[in-house]
Amino acid sequence: MRNILTFIISLISLTIFSQELIVKETLLNPSIRINDGVIKVEVEGGTPPYQYKWSSQETPLTSNQAFGLIEGLPYTVVISDANGQSVTKEYTVPTEAITEVFNGFMTPAVSAMGAVLFWDPFAAIGIYDPVVYADQKLISIPNWSTEMEGKFMLKQWLMPEGQKVKNGDKIAVISRNGGELDTIISPVAGKLNYLAQEGGVVYNSDNKEHVIEQGAHFLASVKYDEPVAVLHPNGDKQQKAIPFIVIWLVIGAFFFTVRMGFINLKGFRHSLDLARGKYDDPDAPGQVTHFQALATAVSGTVGLGNIAGVGVAISLGGAGATFWMIVCGLLGMSSKFVECTLGVKYRDILPDGRVFGGPMNYLRYGLEKRNMKGFGKVLAGLFAVLAVGASFGGGNMFQANQSFEQLSGQFPALQGMGFWFGIITAILVGIVIIGGISSIAKVTGKIVPIMASIYIVAALAVIIINIENIGPAFSAIVNGAFSPSALKGGVIGVLVVGFQRAAFSNEAGVGSAAIAHSTAKTNNPPSEGFVALLEPFIDTVVVCTLTALVLIFTGMHEVGGLGGAQLTSDAFGSVISWFPYVLALAVFLFAFSTMISWSYYGMRAWTYLFGKSKKVEFVYKMLFLVFVVIGASVSLGAVLDFSDMMILAMSFPNIIGLYIMSGEVKSDLKEYWIKLKSNQLYKKQKA
Repeated sequence: MRNILTFIISLISLTIFSQELIVKETLLNPSIRINDGVIKVEVEGGTPPYQYKWSSQETPLTSNQAFGLIEGLPYTVVISDANGQSVTKEYTVPTEAITEVFNGFMTPAVSAMGAVLFWDPFAAIGIYDPVVYADQKLISIPNWSTEMEGKFMLKQWLMPEGQKVKNGDKIAVISRNGGELDTIISPVAGKLNYLAQEGGVVYNSDNKEHVIEQGAHFLASVKYDEPVAVLHPNGDKQQKAIPFIVIWLVIGAFFFTVRMGFINLKGFRHSLDLARGKYDDPDAPGQVTHFQALATAVSGTVGLGNIAGVGVAISLGGAGATFWMIVCGLLGMSSKFVECTLGVKYRDILPDGRVFGGPMNYLRYGLEKRNMKGFGKVLAGLFAVLAVGASFGGGNMFQANQSFEQLSGQFPALQGMGFWFGIITAILVGIVIIGGISSIAKVTGKIVPIMASIYIVAALAVIIINIENIGPAFSAIVNGAFSPSALKGGVIGVLVVGFQRAAFSNEAGVGSAAIAHSTAKTNNPPSEGFVALLEPFIDTVVVCTLTALVLIFTGMHEVGGLGGAQLTSDAFGSVISWFPYVLALAVFLFAFSTMISWSYYGMRAWTYLFGKSKKVEFVYKMLFLVFVVIGASVSLGAVLDFSDMMILAMSFPNIIGLYIMSGEVKSDLKEYWIKLKSNQLYKKQKA
C-alpha cells in the first residue's frame, strides 16, 4: 500500500511540475550576403539542461543558436530536456536579396546533382561501412597548434601503460622548456598506451622531423573498448564516401593506360619533342601550333584547384594524399591521349579556317560510324549542354569570384570593389577572346609559362630553404599513403582524397581539353594525343605535387581549420614573407587564363547547339563577359557549385564514347608508331 501511495504521489508531482517545452524563436538575416542566416531559440519548461539537435551539421548539440544558414531553406531542431521530453521545430530564415533567392533555389539542385556525382556504390551495396570510426583517442600537448614553440618533455607517467583509465583521470605530467608543468587529463575512457617515454621529448619545435611528422605532438592514446563513430558537432556520424565520379574517372584512366600499352610512359619523350615544335608542319591543317594548343589546354586546368584544392586535400588526407595524387595524375595522361586524338580526328575545318572539334564531334560522328547515330547525338548534345553551363560557371564566374576574394584578401583597398574588378577583368578577357582561338593561344602561350615558372620557382625556393626536411617529408608521404590513421580514413580514405583532387584538377576524361587540341596544326591525330598527355603531368605531377610538398616541408599540412588557398598562402608566407602578395597575383593569372580557355570550350559547345555562324559566336562571347562581371561582384554560392559540378558531369558522356572508340585510337596509334620509326613524319630541318 505504501509503495502504491509513493508511486501515486510521484506521478502527481511529475504531472504538476513537468511542463511542456515552450520554444520562442528569433530568425535573423543580418545582411544581403548569402549563407549568413541565424536561428536562435529560447526554451521554457521541462528540466534543463537542454540539448539542441540541429539539421545544420556544424552547430553543436549544446548551442541554442545556428549560424551561417542558407536563407530560404528549412532547418529543423529537435530540443530535448534532461528527462527525455522533446519537441521538433522547423524554421526558415527569410530571403531579402535576389542573390539569396537564387542561392536558396539552387541549393536543392546542387544536392540532387551531388547525390549522383558523389554517390558511393560500394557503401550502397554494403561492401563497406562509410562511417568514420576512431579506434583510439589521441592525446596531445594541451592547446597545441602548429605555431607553438618550445621543447615539451614528459616528466612523469601517473598511470601504468595498459591501465584502464576513466574520463577525467590524471595520466601524465609534462614540462615546457624545463619550466612550467601541465597535468594531462584523459578525455575518454579506455586502455592507456604510451606514445612518449618518461623523461623523453614529446615535441620540439626546433626539431624539423617533429614539425613535419604527422601527429608528433601526441604523447598518449586511449584505445576504446569498441570503435567509436566520429561525429559532426550536431551529433551526426561523419562519413568518408568513395564518390562514383572519382571511380568513373580513375577506372577509365586505368583502362586507357592498359589499352594503349602504357602510352603515358612510353610516349612521354616523344610528347616533349612534339611540344618543342620538332614536328611542327606549317602547312598542316589547323589554327595553332602543338605548343599553343597545349598552353591553352593547360591554362584551362592549372588554376585555383592547384592552390586551394591541394590545401584541402592535404588537410583532409594528410601527407599521404600526395602519393595517390601523383598516381592518378600519371594514369590521367592516358585519358587525355585518347580524347585529344579523337578530337583532332573528327574535327571539322570550315573554308574560313575556323576549326570545330572536341567531344561533340567525335561522340556524334564517331558513334554514327558504328551505326549508333541516335545514341551519339544524345551523348554529344548532353555534353554540349553541360559544357556551356560549365563554361559560364566553373570556367568563368567561379574563377572571377575566387580571384577577387584572394586579391581583396591581400589588398584590403579592393574590398567592396567587386563590380569594378569584374568590369576590368571582363575588358581584359574580351580583348583576348574576341580574336578567337589564335588570339587565345598566343596569350596563353605567353601567360602559362610565366605563371607556371613563378609558381614553380617559388615552390622550389621554399623546398630548398627547408631541404633538411626532405627525409621526414618523404617519410610522411609514404607512411601517410600506406599506413594512415583511422581518422584520415585509412588507406582507402587517403587514396580517395588524393585521386579526387587529381581527377578534379587535371580534368582527364572530362573532354574539355579535346576542344583546344582539335585546333592544332597536324596531319596525324595521335600526334596531338601525345602533346595532350603532358597536361596531367604538368597540372598534377608537377604543380599539384609542388603545392603539396610546400605544405609538408613547412609543416602546414598539420594545420586545421583554414581554407585551402589560405593554407597554401600561409605555407609560402612562412618562408617568403612577401610571397602571399605574389601568390594573390598568380591566382588572378591562373583564373584569367582559365577564363579565356573556357570561353573557347563553351563557345564551341554553344555553336554545336545553335549554329556555326560568327553572329552566334559573338552572342556567346558577350554573354560570357557579362557573367565575368556577375561572378566577381555577386556571391552566388550554390549557383557556382552547380555549374562547377557540370565540369565533372561532362565526363559521363565523354568516357562512354572513349570506351567505344578506344579500339580505333589503338589502331591509329599503331600506324603512327610505324610512321615515326620509319621517318615518314614531317620533321623540322636543323638550321
